[in-house]
Amino acid sequence: MVTGETLTIREQEILHSILKEYIETGEPVGSRLISKRRSDNLSPASIRNAMADLADRGFLSQPHTSAGRVPTEKAFRYCIRSLAAGRVPPMEALRIRAELLEADTVERRVERSSHILTELTRKVGIAAALPASGQILEQIELLPLTDGQILMILVTRNHIVHNRVVDLEERIPADELATIRNYINRNFEGWSLKEARQELLRRIDIERAAFDAMTRRLALLYSRGLLELDAAPEVHMEGTGNLVGIDLHLTRETMRELLRALEQKKRVLELLDHLLEETPGELQVRVGLGEVHPAMKELAIIGLAIRGESGLVARIAVLGPMRMQYQRIMGTVLHIGRILETVC
Repeated sequence: MVTGETLTIREQEILHSILKEYIETGEPVGSRLISKRRSDNLSPASIRNAMADLADRGFLSQPHTSAGRVPTEKAFRYCIRSLAAGRVPPMEALRIRAELLEADTVERRVERSSHILTELTRKVGIAAALPASGQILEQIELLPLTDGQILMILVTRNHIVHNRVVDLEERIPADELATIRNYINRNFEGWSLKEARQELLRRIDIERAAFDAMTRRLALLYSRGLLELDAAPEVHMEGTGNLVGIDLHLTRETMRELLRALEQKKRVLELLDHLLEETPGELQVRVGLGEVHPAMKELAIIGLAIRGESGLVARIAVLGPMRMQYQRIMGTVLHIGRILETVC
């Protein structure tokens, strides 16, 4: 964000006009064109003087002497602060909701959102579901496998099924696993996973004096992650090919580096965590992502961190060039995020 910068109303108007024209055409913008767009009689010469001042302060650049001006990263950051998210047309809003609700699980709805974002924006749509301990327990199943292995199946209230195979030092008979399963389901159905684990640990500590076979084996399963979700998030991304046709002033090798970076789940998560670390529900716009990866210098991201009613934490975003329709995309991201908050 640009701080300590004060522009006059006229300078703000001219800068916004240049930004809007550049986003639409991708061409340097001249003073004569801005003069024609204005409703007052401000001359091209006056506009040229204002543009020169803006260039001196780093808001505009000039590809060559006879060309018009191009907004810089600083200009994008300054102007975007004052933009409001656009409204999604009613028919499109209904279609988005219906398409998300077609998916029968929360996981599929998050995945579908990346597809919808890509389809509507023609940019890169990203969605990541981050398992949260606030999710509600529906039930568990414990199944014996071979060689002392146990299959733990955990189903949360949002119908997500989590499987985990654990190795134990001892074999637990199927009937004892059934007893533990029934105990967990009877006592903790409807609890958040975090609270269920805390209470389970408290009960194990209380029973340590007797420490019968069931308590000992329950403690063993607890130590192997009973009622705990794997930390690995689900990351979905579509539309990276849309970056290839955009003039990002990258060499062929640098473009390959960019695409390779976006193929790495860890890199994408770092991007989302670094840029969307604000309060859930707050739309975020970041322009110029060179600090994340040198090849992302001319990219921008519009995203949202959300917390669903089930406790699921997710992030959705659109990644694209700095020259994109911010208000429209901001409105799309915000609209999809609001739906996900109510259906996840």
